[in-house]
Amino acid sequence: MPAATSFVIDTELSPAYYDEPLKFIHHNYLLSKPEAFGSIRRKRSGGVLVLSFVAFDPNRTWQIEARMTAGKPIHVEMTPKGPVPEGALDGLREHLMISVQSFEESIRKSTLYFAWIQGERIVPEEPPSAKRRASDRLFSSNMLMLYVLLLAVNIVLFIFLGIYGVLATLAIQFGFVLFADKVYARMGNLKITEKNQTAHILQYQLPAKEYEEFRRKFGKDAIKQMKTEIYDRTLALGMEPTCELGEDVFEKYGMKCKPERRSAKAVNVYRIVKTAAGRYDMPMPKIVISNSMMPNAAATGPSPGRGVILITTGLLVELEDDEILSVVGHELGHLQGRDPLILFGLTSAEFVLRVFVFLPFFLYSPFLYLVFAMGIVYFIAKFFEARADLQSALKIGQPKALAEALEKIGFQKLQYERIPTFKIQSWLRWDPHPPTYFRVDRLQKMSVPTKTSHPLLQSAKDVFNGFRSAI
Repeated sequence: MPAATSFVIDTELSPAYYDEPLKFIHHNYLLSKPEAFGSIRRKRSGGVLVLSFVAFDPNRTWQIEARMTAGKPIHVEMTPKGPVPEGALDGLREHLMISVQSFEESIRKSTLYFAWIQGERIVPEEPPSAKRRASDRLFSSNMLMLYVLLLAVNIVLFIFLGIYGVLATLAIQFGFVLFADKVYARMGNLKITEKNQTAHILQYQLPAKEYEEFRRKFGKDAIKQMKTEIYDRTLALGMEPTCELGEDVFEKYGMKCKPERRSAKAVNVYRIVKTAAGRYDMPMPKIVISNSMMPNAAATGPSPGRGVILITTGLLVELEDDEILSVVGHELGHLQGRDPLILFGLTSAEFVLRVFVFLPFFLYSPFLYLVFAMGIVYFIAKFFEARADLQSALKIGQPKALAEALEKIGFQKLQYERIPTFKIQSWLRWDPHPPTYFRVDRLQKMSVPTKTSHPLLQSAKDVFNGFRSAI
């Protein structure tokens, strides 16, 4: 019988919202599933909100008693009452984590973020947008999407230039690989150096109703104007924003700044990246910060000696230090393995074969050819993402921290991928990453990562097995 277990769910919430995730879980998760949960009680103990309930299967053949205590972090205790199926505890833990992340996602929509690095110019954060998401995908750590888009222009070049069009396309691709570090360095708003190592992040979490009323009254551009005024009165003068310093700005826009809605965080990014680079025995890469709330990280460069790692403030907000370290370890795995160069070779090989071998098939049915060929390219790319996960687990030594990071970043995907009918679709997407559920499950099984002399072959085998089990 599985033993009782306890864990924590980290949050980015300010004190004003400590109780809200438990209330959200109570109303939106537990009460909506009477066939799975019972004995639901919510009470205060020592001034702290506690939510307790019993989880069970429809036939009541097994039960798990659970207790959640509000705070930062949220403490969770789970006690099986008799034998429970394998995976039941992990499944409940994941559902609770996803519920907390869903609540936090709603809070982020009405949160004002301020991020700065001592000695660097102040750059307002970029809100999530379709353009930003497209940019993040285009310049992901393996740059595969960029290669695919570049290959899309080869038809025109081939028609007008013939064989020279093929060479021109390959030259453009190689140029992006060769100067990828320069491209990434320009994408960052802020630079982390040995002198200025720490990123500071401040959040004002406003009630959704108050935030929406503000937007209706003043328009969506007023948020940027309001933040600019607060920046000018505080950070631009070397002072950290406080309710006292920003109170008149808030009042100007009809809002009140309450200290209990404020949450601050400082992340020594330089130390984290240096630790990861040391585990890989690699030169210290350059570090740039993109002040965007899209959680993302990427490392690239033609060689480890010319590496650049890009981290968004969204990632720093959502993850704890050990999770950030494991994510950085994943990205450095790409850099050490020279994955951008390898994937350049892969897409170039497909391009050359398309022009000189499979051209009749391509001309007969371009759509079907591209679906099939790109499907193969993206599936092979999953081997390298899986290897980067494995390398992080081996080098950094915290596979569960990377699994937790993936759960936080990809919680929305995770919800759908756990549904059996969506599993196969998650494997067939034009996405170089394996499905999140596969990556999380694989990492959680690596409590003590087993070293392997062929990480890529092992990862390819794991990917094939994961795909086969989804069919």
